[in-house]
Amino acid sequence: MRGSNHSHLICLEVLIEILLEYIKHLSKLEEEIDALVKNIEEYKIIQSIPGIGEKIAATIISEIGEIDRFNHPKKLVAFAGIDPSVFESGTFKGTNNRITKRGSSRLRHALFTSVRCAY
Repeated sequence: MRGSNHSHLICLEVLIEILLEYIKHLSKLEEEIDALVKNIEEYKIIQSIPGIGEKIAATIISEIGEIDRFNHPKKLVAFAGIDPSVFESGTFKGTNNRITKRGSSRLRHALFTSVRCAY
């Protein structure tokens, strides 16, 4: 029984060391993201919206890319997958509509998170 306990402790120690290395690596990646995004003009504009902090703003920018590729706001809404899906057929018109959830799930999640943070 004692040997089994010892091997568990060694395994736990190794896993903790791996976790600490991942945390260091993650911190370096966050610094690189911060350095890159600060050179983008829209970054500060997006951050001025209540509920949107540094990481959410960086996520939105990375998902949207060049805003000029959307020649109409509806196309950006559709890309985010937050446009309504309307169910209708002949004379039937659905009353319980939902968003389409097409497009970028990461952008949709960032927008949802920002709304939750704002309220």
